[in-house]
Amino acid sequence: MFSSCPTTSKSSPVLRLNHLHCHRRSRGGVFHIINTTNIVFSIATTILCFFPIIGTTNAYTVAPTTRLRSSLRMSSSPLDGNSSTKKAMKVIDSHLHVWASQSESAAKYPYASPDQIPPDSLINKASTDELLKTMAKCGVDGALIVQPINHKFDHSYVADAIQSHPSKFKGMLLHDPSLKADMAVQRLEELTLKGFVGVRFNPYLWPDQKCMSSKDADDGAAGLAVYKRCAELNMPVGIMCFKGLELHYEDIIKLIEHSPNTVCILDHFGFTGLDERGDDAFKKLLSLAKYPNVIVKLSALFRIPRNDNDSYPYDKVRGQRFVPLMESFGSDRLMFGTDFPFVLNEKGSYQGAVDVVSSWAENDVDRENIMHKTAERLFGVWGGSDK
Repeated sequence: MFSSCPTTSKSSPVLRLNHLHCHRRSRGGVFHIINTTNIVFSIATTILCFFPIIGTTNAYTVAPTTRLRSSLRMSSSPLDGNSSTKKAMKVIDSHLHVWASQSESAAKYPYASPDQIPPDSLINKASTDELLKTMAKCGVDGALIVQPINHKFDHSYVADAIQSHPSKFKGMLLHDPSLKADMAVQRLEELTLKGFVGVRFNPYLWPDQKCMSSKDADDGAAGLAVYKRCAELNMPVGIMCFKGLELHYEDIIKLIEHSPNTVCILDHFGFTGLDERGDDAFKKLLSLAKYPNVIVKLSALFRIPRNDNDSYPYDKVRGQRFVPLMESFGSDRLMFGTDFPFVLNEKGSYQGAVDVVSSWAENDVDRENIMHKTAERLFGVWGGSDK
């Protein structure tokens, strides 16, 4: 079969949307196949988007599961991480937040409500400028900005950060459960055109703070509709199980089975703390490895210990969480994140989070998967110019 990227049209926002995701996904695939110089990568990207590919289907219409499995096989290629000429490893932070400083909030970007004002210790440490300084200091090349609760469903601050620094930032929007299905999907598509490449489901924003997939309620129907549309748009869905994975386990399975082609990401080790309850939840997390499109973020290490039973550099988190995750999921379904700015208040701070997770991998292939390749396979490649 012969196919190429969808043709864009100024009169067709749907075609523009399809082309955007085809280009992002195709580009990521070429990156992993070639993985040589930027010049070759640029040429290959151009060829892929303007000429037919023999023996494949359209990069936009191929099921994400197929692409994901293909990418997992590619990651074990001898082309990955075995160059005789070593260079600094690329680092992508797959989970952090930014919010307006006090002056920015007063001038243009208000917080969602008085109870969503950031804590005093961090209120002026999570601006776009502060994040860029921190990333530069710690050798981090790019970041996925997860929409913060402080601005709730007003995505303007993150959207402006992405627009100003497209080589550094991509966004993960926050789903609004109060919207009906058609409006929720429309909003999803609109934000996709502003540089948002994923969606966050926060179950505590649903009325019952639990069920994201009920077919009997408008909010659940909207959740199902958005989750399924994300597969068509190649947008992973990240789920924040802040009060424990076990509270949302059955609901997550319903979402996965409703749309198997949607990539489902579990934040912060699935919030499986180092205690008896967390151990039971962790077994459930490992059981989700049977679904090929489930990914786990190795993020917010400081949130995993319980009652001071582990601390930086988190040796117990490594032994009791990271090692089993490697065995069940593999490095190509795990990705690094810091949970900036909250990590700034922890021992080791931002740099420590980068160093610890990087040190856990036993070889360069696993290290590169965790530190950038998994994220770039799912969300597209970071880099280029901001001009």
